[in-house]
Amino acid sequence: MKILGIETSCDETAAAVVEDGVKILSNQIASQVELHARYGGIVPEVASRQHILAIIPIIEQAMSEAEATWDDLDGIAVTIGPGLAGSLLVGVNVAKAIALAHGLPITGVNHLEGHIYANWLTNSTPRFPLVCIIVSGGHSDLVLMRGNGDYVVLGRTRDDAAGEAFDKAARILGLGYPGGPAIQEAARNGNASSIQLPRAWLKGTSDFSFSGVKTALLRLVEGGKVLSKADGAASFQEAVIDVLVTKTIAVAKEHRVKQILLAGGVASNELLREWLVKNSSIPVRFPEPVLCTDNAAMIAACGYFRFKAGKVDGLDLDVIPSLRLG
Repeated sequence: MKILGIETSCDETAAAVVEDGVKILSNQIASQVELHARYGGIVPEVASRQHILAIIPIIEQAMSEAEATWDDLDGIAVTIGPGLAGSLLVGVNVAKAIALAHGLPITGVNHLEGHIYANWLTNSTPRFPLVCIIVSGGHSDLVLMRGNGDYVVLGRTRDDAAGEAFDKAARILGLGYPGGPAIQEAARNGNASSIQLPRAWLKGTSDFSFSGVKTALLRLVEGGKVLSKADGAASFQEAVIDVLVTKTIAVAKEHRVKQILLAGGVASNELLREWLVKNSSIPVRFPEPVLCTDNAAMIAACGYFRFKAGKVDGLDLDVIPSLRLG
């Protein structure tokens, strides 16, 4: 079964063709990073206009790379949320137009669920039950997955998500945008022990909070106590990852899962991967970096399992910008 995936939830215009939920035949991404870098963050109106310009060429490139015709496809999977309303509408409306024109079934995919299914695009199939930590610019969620489409959210961020915290910390330190890669690169030459930053453990819960550590960094910078950007980046990165890793492993042990999955843009952080693997007695798996950031292959993979479960939507499918998982 070949599925065309379409992803336009934020600032990447992406299309991909995936076979049987596990084999990538094509995966095309048009990034808007350079366009938004001058503003230090994403401008929603600019993002949606850029999607309009990019989406048809990107879909054509994905179909060409996959050497597929419309008759070769078995369905279309498209992100319906969470995300920016204007951006989501571009992808959903184009997906519905293609579905109508070619008589193809369509299914709406939760963007966070898509991130989880990026782990199915690796060399082996994940084993249930499992715990997945989804870490991105807008989310830090701990999810128990007992089967395909079966989720229980065990913890989520109460304020800044991990990726958002990295963006803000990078701005505070003058490292540029996007913050995650900038923090990681600067931290390579820093001493994480040089600056003491707090951890919000929120004892008794599996929730996260990163606004406090961000504010603590800001106060230290304003007070002239951070003399090296590299040290500030290393200390901040370690403070965030310490909490992510500790809570993820604790939840995985509590629920006696067979695997821990990493997902989302921050899942490409090298220190996060290293610490999880090093400190967990439970096997850890994660996608390659290009499948951690927003892409359409993960949406197509998730769509395959939705179609297999009989989850087909009508042409009245609409976007849900605040869509949640579980």
